[in-house]
Amino acid sequence: MRFVIARFPFDLTKAGVLESMKGVKPEPITGDSVVIGRRSYPVKQVGAVVTRQDRRDFTAAEVIRALTALGFTCRAQETVPAPAVGLTPLQKASAMLGAPSNV
Repeated sequence: MRFVIARFPFDLTKAGVLESMKGVKPEPITGDSVVIGRRSYPVKQVGAVVTRQDRRDFTAAEVIRALTALGFTCRAQETVPAPAVGLTPLQKASAMLGAPSNV
């Protein structure tokens, strides 16, 4: 299939992407990822290998669109909820005694 990535047309196939990524070690995932074979790769790494372009030249969304159309599973970056803010021991003791907690 023909895809436009970073304003350049590319003819990509699922077999071609699999062949290009064969033997490539996945980098640590810090953003969106794609499952190729049994490995998860960062989307930008796959885009750089397949297009031979610098990662700054294209967006992750362009690569995700192309890889999804080819049948690969893409995963969005998982957001970790912020830790709940707990009371300090002094605030807990004050609350138990019924005193105001704004110490």
